[in-house]
Amino acid sequence: MSYDTLRHFADSWGLLCMLLLFIGLVGWTFRKGASQHHDRAAKMIFEENDDGQE
Repeated sequence: MSYDTLRHFADSWGLLCMLLLFIGLVGWTFRKGASQHHDRAAKMIFEENDDGQE
């Protein structure tokens, strides 16, 4: 594979793959029911540890 072939792939299909991945990750973050997980993760640092460590 030459440099030109790889560059053409990255300019076309590589860009499309990255765009689809980005849309998928953003969609996964804002999916229905995800807010409960985000709220729990945001409040996790304020919870007391039960194992005796501080």
